[in-house]
Amino acid sequence: MNGPHLPRRLLLAGAGSAAVAACLPGCTSDEAKPAPTRTPSKPATLDERALRRKIASLLVVGFRGQQVADHDWIMNAIRGGLGGVILFDRELKTDAPRNITSPDQVTALVKTLRRASPGRLIVSIDQEGGRISRLNPSDGFPATRSEAQIGAENSATATRQWAQGLVRSLTRIGVNLNYAPVVDLDVNPNNPAVGQLGRSFSANSNVVVSNATEEIRVHRSARVKTSIKHFPGLGSATGNTDFTPVDVSKTWTRKELDPFRRLINDGMVDSVLVGHVVNSQLDPNRPASLSHRVVTDLLRGELDWKGPVVSDDMQAVAITSRFGRNEAVTLALEAGVDLLVFANQQTYDPRIVEETVDHVLGLVRSGRITQKRIDQAAARVDTLRPKS
Repeated sequence: MNGPHLPRRLLLAGAGSAAVAACLPGCTSDEAKPAPTRTPSKPATLDERALRRKIASLLVVGFRGQQVADHDWIMNAIRGGLGGVILFDRELKTDAPRNITSPDQVTALVKTLRRASPGRLIVSIDQEGGRISRLNPSDGFPATRSEAQIGAENSATATRQWAQGLVRSLTRIGVNLNYAPVVDLDVNPNNPAVGQLGRSFSANSNVVVSNATEEIRVHRSARVKTSIKHFPGLGSATGNTDFTPVDVSKTWTRKELDPFRRLINDGMVDSVLVGHVVNSQLDPNRPASLSHRVVTDLLRGELDWKGPVVSDDMQAVAITSRFGRNEAVTLALEAGVDLLVFANQQTYDPRIVEETVDHVLGLVRSGRITQKRIDQAAARVDTLRPKS
């Protein structure tokens, strides 16, 4: 995520109508009849139970507790086909422990969650290193250096060793998707979302790409998927989208696309996480995560990305301050986002899965979102799941 949910102690630092056939010379009167009107009503073959599960598979959610009982809402959601969970060490507003207090505890928690899953549950986390880490010494995990420290050293050997340390902690507890690495260029060192937190390897695209490549290779060797972020670039921001709307229209440049483009061209990308940043150079009306121009036209079109697109936290202030949840979900799916993440930190909603699935099912019934779009997204998300 966009460095979401730092502990409190770090917050300050850190369908159209049918066409009528024209009667050309030689056509019959039947050929001149209007084409049948195609209404966007519920298809006769719609299997709603199966569709609900498929929609649920496009969601990753956060939850509370270091242990979970069989009847807890998160367990019911997983049994209903929930795509995945995201783990946090602390509660955003109280700084109380959330999901992680020790390696043994969180390993047992993940095993319990997986046993409830009828498929291959995505277990995700933000483990970037440095200050954006959910697995920390205070909970029995090794300390980690930040991307900024690694980029300053800029040694392939050192980067591999650092990444191996990150990945050992992930595989130890059963995480299979890491929202990392950050490939934003550190063009504004005073950026409270990136630069001030040491989250970028460098302002130099070559340094970013070489270090991100080493980190992704280490994750892949351990069968842990990654998500490069925050497309189309957050490095020039002057705010953090978790806590405020952020507009980079006057500071962003196309060079910030370079790490994304190069990593995609090199085949080094498992998924791309799109940020909530406003960039009127790309779309004057919507933030990147809800923009068809950014996700479909730019990322999938110009940069030729074919794989899964992941949202930043759909409950971030940058979204909720302007869009209702249902509107944001609709726009994200229409934009081309495949995996929707709800951290359940800004607000806590045990009904988030059920209500979101209900809403998207309604979109399919109405014809605003097609079954094909849901199938497409599910197929892409499936590539992020563990093979066994």
